[in-house]
Amino acid sequence: MKQNVYTVAQVNSYIKNMFTQDYMLRSIFVKGEISNCKYHSSGHIYFTLKDEKGIIACVMFAGSRTGLSFRLEEGQMVVVGGTIDVYERDGKYQLYAKQITLDGAGLLYEKFDRMKRELEEMGMFAPEYKQPVPKYIRTLGVVTAPTGAAVRDIINIATRRNPYIQIILYPAIVQGDQAAESIVNGIHALEQLGVDVMIVGRGGGSIEDLWAFNEEAVAQAVFDCSVPVISAVGHETDTTIIDFVADLRAPTPSAAAELAVYDFEQFMEKLAIYSSTLEHGLQVQLQRQKNRLENLKLKVKYLSPANQIQQKRTYCMDLEGRITNLMNNALTQQKHKMALYAEKLKGLSPLEKLSQGYAYVEDGDHKVINDVNRVKTDDLVMIYVKNGTIQARAEKVREVKYGEGADT
Repeated sequence: MKQNVYTVAQVNSYIKNMFTQDYMLRSIFVKGEISNCKYHSSGHIYFTLKDEKGIIACVMFAGSRTGLSFRLEEGQMVVVGGTIDVYERDGKYQLYAKQITLDGAGLLYEKFDRMKRELEEMGMFAPEYKQPVPKYIRTLGVVTAPTGAAVRDIINIATRRNPYIQIILYPAIVQGDQAAESIVNGIHALEQLGVDVMIVGRGGGSIEDLWAFNEEAVAQAVFDCSVPVISAVGHETDTTIIDFVADLRAPTPSAAAELAVYDFEQFMEKLAIYSSTLEHGLQVQLQRQKNRLENLKLKVKYLSPANQIQQKRTYCMDLEGRITNLMNNALTQQKHKMALYAEKLKGLSPLEKLSQGYAYVEDGDHKVINDVNRVKTDDLVMIYVKNGTIQARAEKVREVKYGEGADT
C-alpha cells in the first residue's frame, strides 16, 4: 500500500486551514496572567498568557493597539479577545490579540479611564470652571461617613487651626450601592445651607471601596455645586473622578482640613504685624505732616505783614546803625583832621605869637604894617600885644636889614 508523504509546509498549511474553519477560534476571549511581555520597536507586543495549568503565546500587532487602553505589565490578570491561528513557518499556533482588558478590578480601572475621558471631553475638568476657595471661612461643610478616621481628622485639624469654625457634617454613605445617591444628597443639602466651603471625601480603600466617588452623578453634583468643593478621597496615591472635577484636590482628608481652614493663631500674629506696621506708618506720616505744618507755619510767619514790617524795621535799624557808625567814623576822622588843623593854626595864630612876646602892628586903616616904608613920622599905629592894644605915634622911622651880613 502506497503511503502519502507530505511536506512540513503542507502539514502546517493544513493545520492552519483547520484553525481557520473553526468558528470559535475566529473570535475568542481568553483569561490569564501576563508574562514575558515585550514591546517591540516595530510597535508589536509579544507576551504569554498563562494560568496554573498551561500557557499560550500571544501577539498584538501595532495596528490593533487601539484596543489596549493601558500598558501591559508582568502579573496582570487580563481578558484577551482575538483569534487563534497558526504561524505556518514555525508550525506554532498563537493568540492574535485584538483587544485586551483587565480582569476584575481591571474592569473598573478601564471603566474609570473611559469615564474620565468622557467627562474631560465634556469640559468638566476645565480650569475655567474651578471656583476659588475662600481664604477665611466661618462654616465648613463635610460630606463623609459619620464614623472613621477621616471625619475625626477633619474635625480635629479644623478646630485646632480655628476654634471658632462651625463644622456642619452630613453623615453620608460612602461605600456600596447607595453611596453615590447619599453623597449627591449631602452635596445638595450643604449647598442649600450656604456653607462657605465643602469637603467631600472618605478614608482610603480599594478601587471598589472608592468607586462611589467615580460615579458620574457624584461628579455632576460636584461640578454643579455653587459652593467651592475640596475633594479628599483616600490616601495621596488614590485618585477618583471627583478629584478632577472638584475646585481643589487634597491628597488626604487631613490635608483638606488644612486647605479649607485658615490658622487662627497665625492669622492673629500676622494681624499684629500688620497693626504694628500700620501704626508705625501712621506715626511716620503724622510726624512728616507735623514737620510740614511747622515749615508752613514758619513760612506763613515769615511772609506775614507783621513779620515783613518787623523785618523792614530791623533792616532800617540796621541801616540806621550803619549810618550812625559811618557818621561817627567820619566825625572822628574830621575831628582828627580838625585837631591837626588846630595845631597847625595854633602854630600860625597871631595870638599865639603875641603870647610868646611878639606884637602885631596895624596902621590907621587896620592894615598890617610889615614894612617900615608904609609908616611915616607922626603916623598913628595900633600895637597889639598879649593882653591888649597900644596906640602910638611914630616918632622916627628907620629901616634895618636883618639876617646874615646885616648891621646889628
